[in-house]
Amino acid sequence: MSSTPLEGLTAVVTGAGRGLGRAEALELARLGAAVVVNDHGQPGRDGTGAASAVPAEDVAAEIRAAGGAALAHTGDVADHQQAAQLVQLAIDRFGRLDVLVNNAGILRDRMVFSMTEDEWDAVIRVHLKGHFNTTRHAAAHWRERYKRGGGQPVHGRIVNTSSEAFLAGSAGQPNYAAAKGGIVGLTTSTAHALAKYGVTANAICPRARTRMTEDVFAGVAPAPDGLDPLAPEHVAPLVGYLASPAAARINGQLLVVHGGMVAIVERPRIAAQFDSKQATFTYDELDTLLTPYYERRPEGETFAAVEVLGLRRG
Repeated sequence: MSSTPLEGLTAVVTGAGRGLGRAEALELARLGAAVVVNDHGQPGRDGTGAASAVPAEDVAAEIRAAGGAALAHTGDVADHQQAAQLVQLAIDRFGRLDVLVNNAGILRDRMVFSMTEDEWDAVIRVHLKGHFNTTRHAAAHWRERYKRGGGQPVHGRIVNTSSEAFLAGSAGQPNYAAAKGGIVGLTTSTAHALAKYGVTANAICPRARTRMTEDVFAGVAPAPDGLDPLAPEHVAPLVGYLASPAAARINGQLLVVHGGMVAIVERPRIAAQFDSKQATFTYDELDTLLTPYYERRPEGETFAAVEVLGLRRG
């Protein structure tokens, strides 16, 4: 088995100046890919502060120092035109784009009754719109390659970043949870749309100790020896695998990943069904059917699947 399964391929990783994105960019480069390291470089995890080229350039330099090929891009992927420029940069400099890893994001946590419109819009813009922008331009590139190649499938891989906040609800993150749920919908739609071209789209829910989750995992001590179970380096190998030819049959999937564990999340299944005995339901009939059903279920059982995995916000 090749130790460089991504040799000759080009990857774009957004939000790659720190944390998960950095670990993913380094892993893709280790597996042989040329990497365009994108990061807007703002110091605040809420997306505030002056943009800086330093985070992206430092990671690109680290890849080059290890013998890989990399360059930095500091644009804002939530800007449609700058996302187009990012994709075009990969094509212009390396001749093609084969892998897109969407990781860029910010946090503006607040309870739903206190959240401002700007806090909602900012998080949706960076996470959900940012994922769409890069996906749209990468998809157009792959479709054009497919046509130019006479209908031969291309190697195209999208790995999107969702979150367990989408699965568990995360009470203090209505904007973040909604964005991450939207990313799953975007991923499955994209998977169906691009499968005929040879392109796959999958989403991961990573659990890792990063700038975004520093308060979530503040009470979880790193391992006294060896690699921290919450280190981003535990997530990166799955991203590298999903980017590879070996993962060609994996499409439209959602996977939870953290220290030494990968869980495949099933699509929602119908738990119960009730049929009306007449043309349409009446209030009384619904009360007779649904009220006892939910009274019999233990409180919180709706999230039983989430609890089995031990999922939490992150």
